[in-house]
Amino acid sequence: MPAPKTPQPLAHTFTAPIQKDGAFATYVTVPDSAELLGTRRPVKVGGTIDGHPFNATLMPSGEGPHWLPLKIALCKLIGKDAAGVEVTVHLEQRFS
Repeated sequence: MPAPKTPQPLAHTFTAPIQKDGAFATYVTVPDSAELLGTRRPVKVGGTIDGHPFNATLMPSGEGPHWLPLKIALCKLIGKDAAGVEVTVHLEQRFS
């Protein structure tokens, strides 16, 4: 039986513009993510965006940083969905 997946603390806050040109409809680029996470593979995380909780999988861009896909419901909740509008992301947990 595999070991249970336990969250690991992750304290990383950044501000980034919403992007809409890429593999996902709406996303932000996580700066220095490969160094922060120690991998260029997908990583499940939890945290807040503009103070609202979320869980998502950071996806490798293929160029270094990861992309954080933003769900439409979360964009509506924070009142931001236009390209170029900045959001503040706080990554609190990494799920392994």
